[in-house]
Amino acid sequence: MIGVFNETIAAVPCLVIVDRTKENEALPTITYFHGFTSAKEHNLPLAYLLAEEGFRVILPDSMLHGDREQKVSGKKRQISFWDIVMQNVVELKDIKTELDSKQLVLDGRFGVAGTSMGGITTAAALTQYPWITTAGILMGSPKIKIYAKTLVDSFKKMGDLPVTDEVIGHLYGRLEHYDLSRQMDKLNERPLLFWHGESDPVVPFDHSYTFYDEAKHYYTNQEKIHFIKEENRDHKVSRYAILETVKWFKQHL
Repeated sequence: MIGVFNETIAAVPCLVIVDRTKENEALPTITYFHGFTSAKEHNLPLAYLLAEEGFRVILPDSMLHGDREQKVSGKKRQISFWDIVMQNVVELKDIKTELDSKQLVLDGRFGVAGTSMGGITTAAALTQYPWITTAGILMGSPKIKIYAKTLVDSFKKMGDLPVTDEVIGHLYGRLEHYDLSRQMDKLNERPLLFWHGESDPVVPFDHSYTFYDEAKHYYTNQEKIHFIKEENRDHKVSRYAILETVKWFKQHL
């Protein structure tokens, strides 16, 4: 029977989804990050299917989301978007360190994936942590500096960006450190899945697809990098995408 456990891991509120009979055993482990304005509970269907395949799945709440939601305005949360992504990356290491200390990760098999902001987090984390074994980016952008500039331009057009150009410039400099599109060599042939709807109005489909088209040349075995696109699909993960993600981790983790 699959269990859902509400735990705090490295000071981060998380749901842990795992076979109850193997709760305290070392298992291949996946951390899955939710999207902007979402929360950990929203990814339970995917986590359940992964747990059925023998994985331990960690669903953390990002800063200013879920159990960590504070009384901040929607605008404040939007302005904090990139700080949330970068904090996710830091906390991912903390989560893994605690799991390792309890000997819960089997043979170093540690996967990371996420939806939208969570997919962006996954791409950023791949630039930092060579111990990520397998990854999945669902409607996220690995071109985070370009995407940040797109968002800033959008806010400026609406006259709705209460930060200085100096602050924005500093942000771009910080994001350079996490931009996977500028550090493709760090993929190191690790299995990487992309899924993206072709009609996504939020995170540009072109960001992930053009990245994939270039990144696949860094793989000697191109079966380890795979892109799934869905026609007429907007910014919402389909059941097909969920099943393909489960299949990917079953095959590669």
